Amino acid sequence: MYCYTEPQLPKASKSIEKGIPLKRLLNEECIHYMARNIQLVSPDLDVEMFCQVATENLEELALMQRANHIAKALRACLPPSYEEALEVLVRSFTPESTANSDNGLAVFFYLPHSAFIAEYGLEPQVGEADPFDLSMDAQYELTKRFTAEFSIRPFLLRYPERTLNTIQNWLTDPNDHVRRLCSEGTRPRLPWGKRLAEFGKKPEQIRFILETLKNDPSLYVQRSVANHLGDIAKDNPQWVMTICETWGEDADERLRWLIRHALRYLDKKHYPGANELRRRMK
Repeated sequence: MYCYTEPQLPKASKSIEKGIPLKRLLNEECIHYMARNIQLVSPDLDVEMFCQVATENLEELALMQRANHIAKALRACLPPSYEEALEVLVRSFTPESTANSDNGLAVFFYLPHSAFIAEYGLEPQVGEADPFDLSMDAQYELTKRFTAEFSIRPFLLRYPERTLNTIQNWLTDPNDHVRRLCSEGTRPRLPWGKRLAEFGKKPEQIRFILETLKNDPSLYVQRSVANHLGDIAKDNPQWVMTICETWGEDADERLRWLIRHALRYLDKKHYPGANELRRRMK
């Protein structure tokens, strides 16, 4: 059933289906694919043990709980060194997503990989070097296949300056998934993600990200910037109004769309000037 010679994703729906919870994406078949992908690059993996540990009591768990549970199984079955374990995981990745990729929900396969980095990549093990750069490099690769918007958040909370410095280097990356991560990963209120309350209350520290990406050639990235501003608006509405007014002075059609999208929450809450500014951006 899993006889293939290079890493592959399990089959999955192209979009969310009514009545089928997302947690079903991290099922027994997914775990077998994960084991096979890893075994292709690390033949020493005890596939039977990994599958047994990863599937134990899986049914009762929700999506993110399943991801964390499988991440623990990976930690138990991969090499004890975080550096070696991470190197195996990254080598087991499927090829990067492209504009022609049509993987649909199959990319949720990588949620446990994200959880692995977030849980085990923050602090060095005894006798090992600081894993920060290794973890950043792994997330750089991960986001080109799925997303690292969840795994990067513990690093922003623990090492904000170091992580923002890395993000600054990614802002001009040729890959739009990497550029989107710079915005999406720093959103204060990302759904399913850990809250970054400080960025909502004091957004000047991440303004450089939004300024750089506001005119990004990818609508995919611009939409993230708009959603990011929408998050900040819930904590610092006047800051968002001010930046949108500034951007709107010489905005092209796409930036005007971004501003309209960013102000939806404030318009809904009847914040002074939000509706007027949105209408001016049409």
